Amino acid sequence: MSKKQLGDPVTYNPAPYPSALTLEGNHVRLEPLSLTHAPMLHEAFATSTDHAIWDYLPYGPFPDADAYAAWIDENTSAGDPQFFAIYLKDRGIYAGVCSYLRINPKDGSIEVGHINYSPLMQAGVAATEVMYLMMRWAFEAGYRRYEWKCNALNAKSRSAAQRLGFSFEGVFRQASITKGRNRDTAWFAIIDKEWPRLNKAFTTWLDPVNFDNNGQQRQRLSDLTAPVRVASDPSL
Repeated sequence: MSKKQLGDPVTYNPAPYPSALTLEGNHVRLEPLSLTHAPMLHEAFATSTDHAIWDYLPYGPFPDADAYAAWIDENTSAGDPQFFAIYLKDRGIYAGVCSYLRINPKDGSIEVGHINYSPLMQAGVAATEVMYLMMRWAFEAGYRRYEWKCNALNAKSRSAAQRLGFSFEGVFRQASITKGRNRDTAWFAIIDKEWPRLNKAFTTWLDPVNFDNNGQQRQRLSDLTAPVRVASDPSL
């Protein structure tokens, strides 16, 4: 009779809950989202004139700052998700939102999501630093698993997850209904043993010496994270 395979034994102390955090980097500061951020964020989001930034979110766009403030008031009180307003230091503006969600300190699992970057901060160093700061806090706090989930049709999000070092774990079919449409959900994750190598990849990429005088990267982050990923997204 073969011995049962039950998984490795784990001794684990629950990680802390990410309450009232402020995360600071060289380019950005992440602050707990509040009503005071609504006018500035609504103005930043309005620069997406075709509203494309809202396509894969289950809410928005909002007609005015008051409507966005009402959404903030309704959705930030429960504690999960834990939303952040993103402040761009060099421009002195608030330009995006992100969050931790599905926070499970007991098992050491936490997800990043509700990422909404206005056109004022898309595809820049600041956008990557936001993701690094959130990832770093989670693993340094003791979480074992860091998740990324997105609409399976959202090719940009799937590509971003892979660039950031998340490993593809599959697609959950008909996972939910969003804005009256079916959503298949693509799953990605990083686990704690992968973090040291990913941390080195991020610090290498974010180092100013990685950029020339025109701000062009010398090494791509996707090349630095590729050796860490255990599974790639076959759709990319």
